[in-house]
Amino acid sequence: MKLKTSITLDKEVVAAVERSARKGESRSETIERLLRLSLAAEARAEQDKLDRDLINANADELNAEAADVLAYQVEL
Repeated sequence: MKLKTSITLDKEVVAAVERSARKGESRSETIERLLRLSLAAEARAEQDKLDRDLINANADELNAEAADVLAYQVEL
């Protein structure tokens, strides 16, 4: 369901939105698409941070496991 809203933007932002518009895309459609992209990127960045924190918290154990696995390799 769509909700109608009103926002005030800088002229430069509106110009950037209009430059980003795809052929036949309204200003509202462009703003919605760009917001969705931005929100998805923000969510990805947050998940990446959580993943990095998890890896860093277990780095010593992961490195030891990797070294153990490498010890079993044979030379070619």
